Amino acid sequence: MFFDEGAANDPAFAMKGEPAVLMIRSAWRALFVAAAVAAPFAGQLGAQEPPRADYYVYVAAESQDQVALVRFGPRGAEIVRTIEASLNPIDIDGPHGIAVAPDGSNWYVSIAHGLPYGQVQKFATGSDRQMGAAEVGLFPATMAVTPGGLLFVVNFNLHGDPVPSSVSVVETETMTEIREVATCAMPHGSRFSADGKRHYSVCMMDDQLVEIDVRALEVSRRLYLAPGGERDLPPAAQVSADVTGRQPGTDGEARCGPTWVQPSPDGSRAWIACNKNREVVEVDLEGWRVTRRFGTGAGPYNLDVTPDGATLVVTYKGDHSVGVFDLGDGSERTAVSSSRRIPHGVAVSPDSRYAFVSVEGIGNDPGTVDVIDLKDGSRAASVNVGRQAGGIGFWKMEWVED
Repeated sequence: MFFDEGAANDPAFAMKGEPAVLMIRSAWRALFVAAAVAAPFAGQLGAQEPPRADYYVYVAAESQDQVALVRFGPRGAEIVRTIEASLNPIDIDGPHGIAVAPDGSNWYVSIAHGLPYGQVQKFATGSDRQMGAAEVGLFPATMAVTPGGLLFVVNFNLHGDPVPSSVSVVETETMTEIREVATCAMPHGSRFSADGKRHYSVCMMDDQLVEIDVRALEVSRRLYLAPGGERDLPPAAQVSADVTGRQPGTDGEARCGPTWVQPSPDGSRAWIACNKNREVVEVDLEGWRVTRRFGTGAGPYNLDVTPDGATLVVTYKGDHSVGVFDLGDGSERTAVSSSRRIPHGVAVSPDSRYAFVSVEGIGNDPGTVDVIDLKDGSRAASVNVGRQAGGIGFWKMEWVED
């Protein structure tokens, strides 16, 4: 059987769901499951000191309709269990984003494919039993949950027309979509300010940072991010063309192509991954302006910041590595090679010690979770999960007695 490795890692191939693609993926699914279970690798790789706690993360396997619960601790990394996350058992439904409730009671996964809309599924942590689901928009991607139980999921609309899309707001007790807030073309990234009052996302096609007032459930501010064109936009301007008269990227205009936003723990700043031009942009949230730009490796994609506010972790899809930045002076302390190609998501532990990175892999490879020791910039452990590992969310850490 012929299997095109390059096409398999093209998001368009992975998500369109054409019959031929689905036949190939259905035939390979059992093989990938067996490979991921039979060939996991884990171990310490020169960390300064072994971990003193067990850390748990959930990670979605987009091309295998699975979510894995992964544990990392003194004995290395391992899969605790895998959970099916799909709509139709004979198709690839594409679980993409993962979010864990602030109190750790539930986790949520976005299912990209639906008829025609996608879905968000709710599971109980610990038992990993499905508790409900909500239909949302086209190709739901990344998510975040407030302490009050509102889930915000960006509707990425990967294969639709390049028109303004939305952020769905879901009430998690009943799993009911209560609002779709129109933002702009291809929204991605979904994060809250530290006080939970503001939601941030970015728009890949429109080069925007968008702020939503969580209480009013409407866009409160927009910031245009293209280098040399940074400016405040009216809240009602859903696309940059509404203000500039032309789409971003035309007439030689530089592009940011933002793929992620991460607010700081103190709420003063946010960092945006500019995927198109190898930069991370720092935004002063009070002044609503760009203050710094950090040069990165190729294809910066996802970000997370340590709870102490000292370190920013950036996945480089193009360089197959992970950058670790000192936020004091904006310098890259180190770049850690990923165990396989195409690092995707990142989640930092509450003690600021480890970064957990999902790695998609290429072709027949399973996905991987790499654990990076942020103390010495080494890869502390790796473990195989399902194919095309993407969304990743931190659940909990438990101290281990000596």
